[in-house]
Amino acid sequence: MRRHPRRGEAGRPVTPPSVKGAAIGRGIGVGLMYGLWKPRVLGAWRVPATGPVILAVNHAHNLDGPMLMGTAPRPVHFLIKKEAFTGPLDPFLRGIGQVKVDRSAPDRTAITSALAVLADGGVLGIFPEGTRGQGDFASLRAGLAYFAVRGDAPIVPVAVLGSTDRRGRLIRALPPLRSGVDVVFGDPFRAGDAGGRRTRTALDDATVRIQERLTAHLENARRLTGR
Repeated sequence: MRRHPRRGEAGRPVTPPSVKGAAIGRGIGVGLMYGLWKPRVLGAWRVPATGPVILAVNHAHNLDGPMLMGTAPRPVHFLIKKEAFTGPLDPFLRGIGQVKVDRSAPDRTAITSALAVLADGGVLGIFPEGTRGQGDFASLRAGLAYFAVRGDAPIVPVAVLGSTDRRGRLIRALPPLRSGVDVVFGDPFRAGDAGGRRTRTALDDATVRIQERLTAHLENARRLTGR
């Protein structure tokens, strides 16, 4: 598919995230996740096989992003906080097609890169809560609605559910090694209204609809997995 030149801060061209890099990142994720934990993937067939799509993931562990990269049926470009792009991680994350975002202010370059992913028919991964927390979708930011409506992309809710047992953890923010982790994909849905409006009110309404769908999916995933 043709790559489209984009403009970011001060009108400078923005290089779209690497599709090949994201595929390599998926391969690395598969090796790490299945080597260190025991993922059980449910409903991956619900992710559209082609075209733009957004994976909206709850965020309770540092493992959530890599786990999804290794279990999703398609390569994923994640929006990742700029603080993670330090030292050798900076070129590595860029190389595997991930998108750096400044959460402290509107980041035009990140927005442009994310929309380029969708315009090229790719998969954009977003933590709608903005940061790691309870992982219950209780507090959503409007960014997800903006990308879904502006990028004309369906949203697939994803619940990553790991062990809550703190024993055996080498790192507090990760599930114990070799423990089971469930990744549950939900049905895709459209966030916008029938008129395709992009006004602030329309995006606020879309955010409410998104939160309802994501919360319902998380509750269903917990009942399904017993976590």
